[in-house]
Amino acid sequence: MTRSILRPFAFILLNMLSITAFGQKDIYEIRTYLLKSADQIRATDQYLKNAYLPALHRLGFHHIGVFKPIANDTAAVKKIYVLVTYPSLDSWRKTRITLQQDAEYSKAAESFTGADTGHIPFVRVESTLLEAFPKHERLTPPEIKVNAETVYELRSYESPTDRLHTKKVTMFNDGGETGLFKRLGFNAVFYAEVLSGSHLPNLMYMIVFENKKSREDHWKTFGSDPEWKKISSDPQYENPVSVSHIDSILMQRADYSDL
Repeated sequence: MTRSILRPFAFILLNMLSITAFGQKDIYEIRTYLLKSADQIRATDQYLKNAYLPALHRLGFHHIGVFKPIANDTAAVKKIYVLVTYPSLDSWRKTRITLQQDAEYSKAAESFTGADTGHIPFVRVESTLLEAFPKHERLTPPEIKVNAETVYELRSYESPTDRLHTKKVTMFNDGGETGLFKRLGFNAVFYAEVLSGSHLPNLMYMIVFENKKSREDHWKTFGSDPEWKKISSDPQYENPVSVSHIDSILMQRADYSDL
């Protein structure tokens, strides 16, 4: 075999070793493509579907999520969210280098990565890096049947200080909040602490529902659950001051998404 053929296999092997040998928690990257026109949406979709996801699949990455906010049609700036799972920060770094050396990817991505200034395919790309919670170390694909009505909810909890952020993370892990979500059937894809992003300090998680009504019913049940009332009133977590702002983004999957 040639060196170019062997490289992807070596990369996959290193990823597997980093998981099994060291037991590291998942690292997530959420790439947010900011777009302002139908042409940019179409160009980004084509790039992700025909170049980016296939290249990551060849490197052994699976369960890549691609999502679009449900309110995208009326927003001035459209968005596409891409969720990729890495076994380590080093794997994330090396993937960027490997893609640059992938001739098949470069050819498929050329119209997007090398677009002229008259046909810019996006406004900006934002990247957020996260590390999985100790109580939820691995990404979990939805356990429900995914279809056009499935709702993916991406939530971000910002805290006013690092100390209060730590309190909120502890509340999820040791206080039983993730366990409560599981008992009530929230279909959590991931829970993670943000390592690098524009809203620090914060944590993020993604949950999945069969449809909008299912989401409303689940949150109503959650709010009235005795266990939640006990957790949320525990003074050690300093609720509600441990969270200063919450963002909730309701999304649906792109037809080429793995998740």
